[in-house]
Amino acid sequence: MTHLALREHHRFEAAGKPYLFLVPSAAVVGLDAASDMVMQVLASGEKSRADLLTLADGLFSEDEIDGAIHDLVAMRAIGPIEPQQPMPKILPLTPVPLGTMVLNVTNQCNLACTYCYEYGEDKIVDTDNGKQPKFMSIETAKQSVEFMLKESGEAKTAHLTFFGGETLLNFKVLKETIAYARQRAAELGKDVDFSLTTNATLLKPDVIEYLVQNQVGVTISFDGPPEVQNKFRVFHNGTGSYDIVAPKIKELLQKHRRRPVGARVTLTSGNLDVKGIYRHLTEEFGFREVGFAPVTTSAKRTYALDEQGYDHMLAQFTALAEDFKEAAIEGRHHGFSNVKETIQEIHQGMSKAYPCGAGIGLMGVSTAGDVALCHRFAGSDTHKLGTVRDGVDRAAQTAFLESHHLANKTDCSTCWARPVCSGGCYHEAHTRYGDTTKANLHYCDWIRSWTEVCLKVYAEIAEKNSAWLAQFDREPAAEKVS
Repeated sequence: MTHLALREHHRFEAAGKPYLFLVPSAAVVGLDAASDMVMQVLASGEKSRADLLTLADGLFSEDEIDGAIHDLVAMRAIGPIEPQQPMPKILPLTPVPLGTMVLNVTNQCNLACTYCYEYGEDKIVDTDNGKQPKFMSIETAKQSVEFMLKESGEAKTAHLTFFGGETLLNFKVLKETIAYARQRAAELGKDVDFSLTTNATLLKPDVIEYLVQNQVGVTISFDGPPEVQNKFRVFHNGTGSYDIVAPKIKELLQKHRRRPVGARVTLTSGNLDVKGIYRHLTEEFGFREVGFAPVTTSAKRTYALDEQGYDHMLAQFTALAEDFKEAAIEGRHHGFSNVKETIQEIHQGMSKAYPCGAGIGLMGVSTAGDVALCHRFAGSDTHKLGTVRDGVDRAAQTAFLESHHLANKTDCSTCWARPVCSGGCYHEAHTRYGDTTKANLHYCDWIRSWTEVCLKVYAEIAEKNSAWLAQFDREPAAEKVS
């Protein structure tokens, strides 16, 4: 065999053992002592088999080294020296079945959250004086259902998420849409899974009863204790919303037992007590799942996260991930959804050319029925991929897939975390750089560090309670919407 060299990988340790995260296959493998020695020797430069045997003399037998070389070559952790090849650009075959449709039934809201990406200083679409209607009509909603069922292809279940603005401001159309979608899906031999996102201000008893009876999944945008919630999540007159939403949320959680209710928390420069917020939402309220997301905004906003903010968030996430790991090893539930979702991707070996399903298996529909990359771009002509009446513009979709492929993001080409990150959120890139094709370089260090934390958590769970990971052997879940 010719000289051997390392291929793309990231080495980490967990449960007292060395592991490799292989790029670009996104596989996680544990190393025995001989294989680890081979990898460490090759880290100093290319070596021949004879070199490796000489260096291993007295430590490992010839058979052990040959076995290690064979296994490492097979998994493409090492291999013969070869010219560096550009990343292949393999586009998905279109049409890709639509897994999740996000229906923006209104672009209006009864809160005035300072950091809101729809109504704040960084908004894309004019929701006050623009051409989009403020509320979706039932006619447009029905057309959207027909669009969803057609675009879902052979899939037996379609996922429909209601969104806003504040979704429940158009509760009448939401109810009519669910009834219509159920009827049409049954006629086609399909099912529809329904969910919505709400700020909880309009969770009246009749609304809660409807959501419970119709098994609608609910995610609540809620930032935590009063001093946190009332800082940014305020009504138009500046009044905080905590005292209004808290009893409504508790009533929903008490009655909605058929599906887990999740909380979605926006983190800002002045709101980074992740563990404290998590405890408040799970222990005080009883949320089953809590997910955190840094605010999407221009770097010049006072509430934007800077480098120190990301470091603090990482420390908090890491501490909560340790709690998650211990719970998983002991077979207990833990609701920190950020680590769970990343572990699911790691377990399923997801190596992504695109950061999410936007524009592929997930699309957002505006109040007028325009189809966009996702709900965050609903109503934007620049990010339009068709209409629910005329269908997906395949030329526009192909152009999107071509221009946004990971292979185009040269900054990502040498990053070991690219199979998980793939450059990051399009909306974040648009807000930060004015271009959805750009990689989100401002949080690269954060992504790499967080991915390593999740890899270590995953490996320790695999070592100590591998049965827990069996829940991820199923088909991937529908896209998360936030």
